[in-house]
Amino acid sequence: MQDLFSNWTGPDDHEDGGLRWHHIIQDIKEDSSGKDRDKIALLGFCSDEGVRRNKGRVGAARGPEAIRRACANLPNHFPEGTLLFEAGDIHPEGKPLINAQEKLGERVAELLRDGYFPIVFGGGHEVAWGTYSGVVKVTPPAKAIGIINVDAHFDIRKPVDGPTSGTGFYQIAQERRAAGQDFNYLCLGIQPHANTQALFRRADEWNVEYFPAYVLEAHRLDPIFETVEAFLEKVDSIYLSIDMDAFDATYAPGVSAPNTLGLDPRHILPLLQEILYSQKVAAMDIAEVNPEYDIDGRTAKLAAVLTFELLRAKIGDGEFLPKGPAPKR
Repeated sequence: MQDLFSNWTGPDDHEDGGLRWHHIIQDIKEDSSGKDRDKIALLGFCSDEGVRRNKGRVGAARGPEAIRRACANLPNHFPEGTLLFEAGDIHPEGKPLINAQEKLGERVAELLRDGYFPIVFGGGHEVAWGTYSGVVKVTPPAKAIGIINVDAHFDIRKPVDGPTSGTGFYQIAQERRAAGQDFNYLCLGIQPHANTQALFRRADEWNVEYFPAYVLEAHRLDPIFETVEAFLEKVDSIYLSIDMDAFDATYAPGVSAPNTLGLDPRHILPLLQEILYSQKVAAMDIAEVNPEYDIDGRTAKLAAVLTFELLRAKIGDGEFLPKGPAPKR
């Protein structure tokens, strides 16, 4: 754990109210606060084995480290009493990838049971199966889970020789169906050039709801907000996944599969805030930050700022920006 805290460094403002995340982050092993607090747990998933199998650019295994460094300098805008914890890393350690995914699921479930809001920093998008598994472990079978994925890809490829970064939501769909439960899946940012016709057919057969990136970039957000609001209304809890390759390479060059026609983060942020304002998000992850190909830490910084803005929507911003209502559009 000490090595992890070496990422949590930054400037000291030397004035009242000048705290930053590196000042307030705590070791989760030392938490004795109980469950009646707003508690955030940051957990790393240091794997890009799924990316390698998917023939993408490896390097995302170091994504958690890069995102932590970018988060360290964020200002503390949390309401009084909010606690921020370092929850460590999950490593594949040479074992089958599914073992690491299951270990991640167990850890996410443990955090949820103990009253934390888990945010998982990836790692490749094989993180999805693990984070989802943690959510489902603590969700009663009668409750409907919704999955929202911000991504250029559907990631519903059928596993052939084990899971990859492109099979996570296929795995989730099969698990839901085996349990006799609905597969409520919404994708924001889909790119036609990044998905085969077979994947579009599968998405349609499975009643996946999705908006291509070009629709989101057309600035006609009202119908999209309506779809998101209707999706939120029909489920009891949400697992939110953000694949950084949804964003244009201008903003996110350091990813496993760079996107030359991707999203402008400013356009989709209000939609993401809407999702967090619902208070239905049980856990979220951020995938595919690849520091090996980043430029000036741009991608890691975007992941950090998204984390900051979405936590403001979920928890509030002290006296400056209370949580809710949803942003105007």
